[in-house]
Amino acid sequence: MKDLKGLFEHQLKDLHSAESQLVNALPKMAKKASNSQLKDAFENHLKETKDHKQRLEEICNELDIKPTGEKCKAMEGLIKEAEGFMDEADNDDVMDAGLIAEAQRVEHYEISGYGTAVRYAKELGHSDIASKLQKTLDEEYNADNKLDILAENRLNENAK
Repeated sequence: MKDLKGLFEHQLKDLHSAESQLVNALPKMAKKASNSQLKDAFENHLKETKDHKQRLEEICNELDIKPTGEKCKAMEGLIKEAEGFMDEADNDDVMDAGLIAEAQRVEHYEISGYGTAVRYAKELGHSDIASKLQKTLDEEYNADNKLDILAENRLNENAK
């Protein structure tokens, strides 16, 4: 990476890897959730995540970048941590509260990554690409907010 363009390409590949890994992890989280609203939230976000991955592939195609070849080690670690938690949780209420916490860690990572990518796209003069990335960023914020609402609407209380 010699310049902002190279750094931007790296960010796009890293985000693509993160989304690809998440496509595999979300069904496991949905399966472990006992609360129907939480299960639905994971299943809906899986659909969005597939769209995010597709959007990144379209962006990379526009920029003549191959989106693969990068491994997002941060997402790998977040998923490994979530899997470890899912193996340790002892009851459904604790599982649901913990799944929200694990999912929000993932969302916050994605929010950070997409926020950076939006800024780089704007600085490089890719306003259309910045808009596409902003759409994904908005969806990540929305997913995080939905998890907040679920936690506040008794899932955390139930885990006490």
